[in-house]
Amino acid sequence: MKRLADREEERAALAFARIERLQSAIETVIHGKSEAVRLVIVALIAGGHILIEDVPGVGKTTLAQALARSLDLTFQRIQFTSDLLPSDLIGLSVYNERTGEFEFKAGPIFANVILADEINRTTPKTQSALLEAMAEGHVTVEGETYPLPQPFVVIATQNPIEHHGTYPLPESQLDRFMLRVRIGYPEAQAERRILHERAKRDPLDELRPVMNGEEVWELRRIATQVRVDDALIDYLLRIVDATRRSEMLDLGVSPRGTLALFRAAQALALTENRAYCVPDDIKRLVMPVFAHRLVVNSRFSSSLRRSEEAEAVLREIIKTIAVPV
Repeated sequence: MKRLADREEERAALAFARIERLQSAIETVIHGKSEAVRLVIVALIAGGHILIEDVPGVGKTTLAQALARSLDLTFQRIQFTSDLLPSDLIGLSVYNERTGEFEFKAGPIFANVILADEINRTTPKTQSALLEAMAEGHVTVEGETYPLPQPFVVIATQNPIEHHGTYPLPESQLDRFMLRVRIGYPEAQAERRILHERAKRDPLDELRPVMNGEEVWELRRIATQVRVDDALIDYLLRIVDATRRSEMLDLGVSPRGTLALFRAAQALALTENRAYCVPDDIKRLVMPVFAHRLVVNSRFSSSLRRSEEAEAVLREIIKTIAVPV
């Protein structure tokens, strides 16, 4: 039994070294935002999609590009606009005069890492095409199903402030994102460093891959073996149940959300060089995993934005749940 525990610790230590290398690479571009970078890496290891939501100009797109360039995987950036069609995203069948048959021409969605920039600017019809890809790992065109490259990760960005010309994401699509990440404004020292670096060059141009697809798969496999005590599972389920029973919420956490937090906690433990989860893993991830899945009852609405209202309710719920010792 002791040898088994030792092997688990060795695997966790090897995974941690790879994760630290990836985080260090991304932080050559993104300064002063270690938590945001760590959360994006957690989603990558846990096999989830990421929604980066913040005001313009704080580095949403840059963070997604930095992650993509640090991985030896195929990458596509898709600028979502109101006139973007589903076929522009997934591809379409084109008639070949030479063969007399229709041939499928793949769209930009056929890449390992997808940056869906300003996702809320495209129509619900195009959003639904992305939904199938995120949920199923394949797309369907004229009755034919085409698998997407694996691993497959969607990193979507959106501005929560601007509403003109936008189409808010429906709850079903928000639920497909494992994590919602916020970057926030940089501190003065970090912003000073950005000014000095960007005056001479773009650090993105110098970023090189530090991890390949096989290593990503290996990290995901190791993460599934991270131990989660029954007391922690009970703690997680009590939080989930409280969101479903709260009179302040019209929509609580779905079973998909429960599983997302469980997997994210395993991945977070791995990024902290542990082969087991602790209560802080759950507490640290509750907000980024759960808040965007909740809908606040209109009777309790305030001047806060929807996301801020949900976070306020979730904070009150967490206070009522005893943390396991």
